[in-house]
Amino acid sequence: MTLRLRLLLALVGLVAVALLIADATTYFSLRSFLVDRVDQQLEEARTPVGFDLAAEAQLSDVPLDGDARRPRRLPPGTYGELRDADGETLAAVTYSYSDVEQPTPALPSPLPGAARAGITLFSTGSNAGESVRFRVLVQGFPDIERVFIVAVPLTDVQQTLSRLLFIELLVTVLALAGLGALSWWLVKRELRPLEAMATTAGVIAAGDLSRRVEPAEPKTEVGRLGLALNRMLEQIEQAFDERRHSEEKLRRFVADASHELRTPLTSVRGYAEVFRRGARDDPEDLETAMRRIEDESRRMGVMVDELLLLARLGEGRRPERAPVDLARVVADCVGDAGLAEPERAADLSLESPETLVVTGDDTQLRQVVTNLVGNAVRHTPEGTPIRVRLGLTGGEARLSVADEGPGLAPEHAARVFEPFYRADPSRARETGGAGLGLAIVAAIVADHGGTVDVESVEGEGATFTVRLPLGPAPAPGGGSPSASGPAAADTPPGGGGGAPASSPAPVDSPPSAG
Repeated sequence: MTLRLRLLLALVGLVAVALLIADATTYFSLRSFLVDRVDQQLEEARTPVGFDLAAEAQLSDVPLDGDARRPRRLPPGTYGELRDADGETLAAVTYSYSDVEQPTPALPSPLPGAARAGITLFSTGSNAGESVRFRVLVQGFPDIERVFIVAVPLTDVQQTLSRLLFIELLVTVLALAGLGALSWWLVKRELRPLEAMATTAGVIAAGDLSRRVEPAEPKTEVGRLGLALNRMLEQIEQAFDERRHSEEKLRRFVADASHELRTPLTSVRGYAEVFRRGARDDPEDLETAMRRIEDESRRMGVMVDELLLLARLGEGRRPERAPVDLARVVADCVGDAGLAEPERAADLSLESPETLVVTGDDTQLRQVVTNLVGNAVRHTPEGTPIRVRLGLTGGEARLSVADEGPGLAPEHAARVFEPFYRADPSRARETGGAGLGLAIVAAIVADHGGTVDVESVEGEGATFTVRLPLGPAPAPGGGSPSASGPAAADTPPGGGGGAPASSPAPVDSPPSAG
């Protein structure tokens, strides 16, 4: 059953009940009023009818109140009867103004009120059947053993009530029919926006998420429904776009990872083939083959570790955090970079307060600083100044690594934090890495509730800036967690502060080249 039909039936049903209640109230109120009028007629006819009966029965001992003057005209069919104590009729009279025989009331036995003084009123049928009813007045006179009866036919009352009932039924039917037609039109008009919404929803279900329903306004219930649906559609469209974007990133990530892993695997397989073909008999060729297999295996292991780290960071789990002295971490990493590249130690400069505490993971933060500083050292020419600054800005820790190298083109700067992205595709993987270093930096910083960005002008250098929320001060006598602690177990080789100076973390996109 449609909503329109249910609304129509409910409305017509409620109005029908209301009309029936009004009709019944009117009918019984008028009936009571008309019966009261008949009772008044009985009271008025009691005295003249009593005297007529006494005269006919030649009795003078019936004590009737009032004068004996008869009213001008009693209702046609008025019946009077006088009985004795045994119920025998002493006299009876019927007032008829035509030759038509009038029915008489069918009085019950025993007669109500006959044995007591006073007046009793009731209704009864007639000897002509139930089609004619009478209103009966009974007045008993126990002291003289007489019973006086006056009855007036209810023909006029019955005709009036029958006419009223017919009119009420006719008006009720016509009112319900008119109301039903008007309600159908109104409901159809008011539900038209819902039908339009249903049509639009069908189009949206077919795949067009850009469609919106109308009307969408706060003034009406349907309009508010439209607003809610449009907000829901915006969220759904956004969710689908995000899912599509995530799927595209995942496909690109898998393709890039497969491509990057294929290269070291191809090298390992190639040198293994060289070994099988006779390099094992030549010490020099054997040494070269084993060294290259070891190098490629190590590089492939580093890449797998970095992929695992990115996967863990992308799970959204919040590991336990502890106060970390970021100033100490930065100083350690800059020192490590100088030891790893002695010829570049003079190019490095550090500006930092004595202490600056943030809340985070010491090992991961060391990896962030190591990757950024190592990136600058690895991909700028010798003699290029590299400035590392740490300070407090706007209630957050701000770390910047700036160089004066070749810089980045705008299209490269916008993508340097994507996994496997390298600004220079022709760069050798042995020096350029797999393009995961800056992606790991972005993931770790985001996991710590911070942000990282790059500003670069091609030919003038680049500046990488990390912003991290502050944390509580460390307890007296406490220091930063050791990089060689348990947290370091999940860090890829070369990624933590405890890595040997000769094996810095693979850095993928230089500040000046992505």
